[in-house]
Amino acid sequence: MIGYGLAAIGPGVGIGLIFAAYISGVARQPEAQSRLQSIAILGFALAEALAIIGIALAFVLN
Repeated sequence: MIGYGLAAIGPGVGIGLIFAAYISGVARQPEAQSRLQSIAILGFALAEALAIIGIALAFVLN
């Protein structure tokens, strides 16, 4: 479980970077918000899937 706790840092940082880039992009070009929002949500879902797969593996391997 300690290993999963350390592995959860990766998706957490990834999600932070995704939304930081989204906010920066919307601040620079507000008219592109709808296009950037769908891309940001897709990136969030993929990064979160890594965390879910990691916790599933943690339970399977224990």
